[in-house]
Amino acid sequence: MNQKGSTLIVSIAMLLIAGVAFGVGYITGQEQARVVPIEGLVNLENGKPDAVDFSLFWEAWKVVQDQYVDTELDVQKMAQGAIAGMVESLGDPYTVFMDSSDTKRFLQDIEGSFEGIGAEIGFRDSELRIIAPLKGTPAERAGLRAGDYIVQVDEKSTRSMSIEEAVSLIRGKGGTEVVLTIFRETWDAPKDIAIRRDTIVIPSLEVEILEGNIGYIRLYHFSKKAKTDFDKAASDMLNKGVEGVVLDVRNNPGGLLHIAQDISGWFLERGQPVVYQVSRSGEKEALLAMGNGRLRSIPVVVLMNEGSASASEILAGALRDHRGAMLVGQDSFGKGSVQTIENLRDGSSLKVTIARWMTPAGHIISDVGLTADVYVEMTEEDEKGGVDPQKDRAVELLLEMR
Repeated sequence: MNQKGSTLIVSIAMLLIAGVAFGVGYITGQEQARVVPIEGLVNLENGKPDAVDFSLFWEAWKVVQDQYVDTELDVQKMAQGAIAGMVESLGDPYTVFMDSSDTKRFLQDIEGSFEGIGAEIGFRDSELRIIAPLKGTPAERAGLRAGDYIVQVDEKSTRSMSIEEAVSLIRGKGGTEVVLTIFRETWDAPKDIAIRRDTIVIPSLEVEILEGNIGYIRLYHFSKKAKTDFDKAASDMLNKGVEGVVLDVRNNPGGLLHIAQDISGWFLERGQPVVYQVSRSGEKEALLAMGNGRLRSIPVVVLMNEGSASASEILAGALRDHRGAMLVGQDSFGKGSVQTIENLRDGSSLKVTIARWMTPAGHIISDVGLTADVYVEMTEEDEKGGVDPQKDRAVELLLEMR
């Protein structure tokens, strides 16, 4: 994960900004034949691609250099801003530029616990949203829900804010407080919600046997521990002779791709494609199920909602396409792209989207998500009252299959 070119699937929201050197250059004025020096820069030609006309850029740089009211310019910061703007112009919230400190923090975040509120965030329809409040975290206790709009962070508007900037503002030392201005589609107006930060430890799963000898597994995150815990839970259920399985990936924002492959392997034939990775050239690479297939003959229903993203969508899509498993609940988030980290010379990095996910039947996940086969809403009143109509409907469907 912390090597150049390593592939990311987790989660949907971490950190950004910039760092790279430019160099001594010249600009040829279009209205005059003289050469004007650009001061304070180095390495102008190093790494430059062919057939890129930078005359407009240097013309604008020279105007700022000559006319901006403050004479002490931070040219490195200006260069970083140019790179950040270049990446932002792609219109992909998951392709970002991170300076050295943010790169270090990003790598720490994906390797261990962290302090914050415990919510994955991302963009949907150009709006900053809660993807999922994680189980047992301050975000969940404060009542945040998948799909909530984040309007402000400590009174700072999130309009035009990157995911990385939002994360840096929301995250903080345990015991401190952050105020999120949240809008929910069922509300008349936004509300301020104060949340006390804490150390976040993400659980792996929850297991129980429901009425009618139905096994229930709720996956909270596709972590390394989730693989071990799922193997034990599935084996225990088989020993008890379960006659159906409810696989719950609601509010599961993703995690490690190979864990999704491993878990899929319990339900699919070995060697069946779990998902296709589609590159910029349109080439498809199949990622295959490598498990034991021991749950292959047992009926399964998948529970999902707006907080189901990334690896959750891959698993759900594979089970529907190969097994005809019904997806119950609400439509998923639509985080279906692959990122890689490219380390730059000064310790900064680029997180770049290099491919998109496609389900075995050819459904592109990115920005669209998966549509529920059986739509069942989960209201705030249901949650407060401890009622779960989505889970109840999943059990009903499995009982009807007998």
